[in-house]
Amino acid sequence: MPTREIDVLTSATLKHLRDRWWDASFTTFLQGTLQPRAGNRILDVGCGTGIAEVSLGGLRLSQVRLFGIDRIYGRVRQAAESTAAHNVRAGLATADACYLPFANAVFDSTFCVAVLQHVKDLDTAVGEFARVTKPGGRVLVVEPDNSARYWYSSAESGKRLFELGALFFKALAEATDSTTEQAVGPRVSEIFAPQGIEPVAVRVFPVASARLGAPPPSVWNTRRESIREAIESAPNESIRRLGLDYLKLLERYAEEAKAAGKSFVEIQHSMLFAIVGQRQD
Repeated sequence: MPTREIDVLTSATLKHLRDRWWDASFTTFLQGTLQPRAGNRILDVGCGTGIAEVSLGGLRLSQVRLFGIDRIYGRVRQAAESTAAHNVRAGLATADACYLPFANAVFDSTFCVAVLQHVKDLDTAVGEFARVTKPGGRVLVVEPDNSARYWYSSAESGKRLFELGALFFKALAEATDSTTEQAVGPRVSEIFAPQGIEPVAVRVFPVASARLGAPPPSVWNTRRESIREAIESAPNESIRRLGLDYLKLLERYAEEAKAAGKSFVEIQHSMLFAIVGQRQD
């Protein structure tokens, strides 16, 4: 079972949800929400490496046809390899959530997990979900509230690190014109109605990480690598300097955590909002 981990120090958004958070209970929730029946066609927008397709395929749903799209070709290729290895049949393609390559009303259910947090034009994307879903069909969107991520550290430099990281990632997003709606999770139901989707249910999933004792070297290495990659993508010198200050403070934080030993505490918490809708006529 994947560990339900998050790391606010490496990104402004809740990342790796499919790889690290998806478990059997979420697959059960997905099945109960989408209510697949024989002959149904289900679309996964932002399929990533195929976690959903393998999970749903493992349920041996009779005559249900699974489809998935992702805008990154490498992920689609991994999804194809993964589904083939698990003997799961799925139609996969490279495409954008705002321009789905399907005809109107061809899917009985459409869902996405942690996709809209990366999309600037939310209305267009949700409109596409509605367009390709049959009247009466289910639309499920699962998104975090990235504006309300909780952070606590017993180390003195931990609070400053969290604040500096938020400034760095915000500056980077603004400079690269990649800012998105941070509180997208709670807002999904507001976006549904104008696009012809009636909200029918909401469920909240906590995503948390709590550490007692200094994190192992692998955690610090992952953090360093993520921050360095972000620095390399910075478009100007001022943001790079901000990133280097962030990386330097991370090293101090690691030293303080190591010195604290077993008394070190680090807690992170966020929430996923699962909004269930029904496509109207």
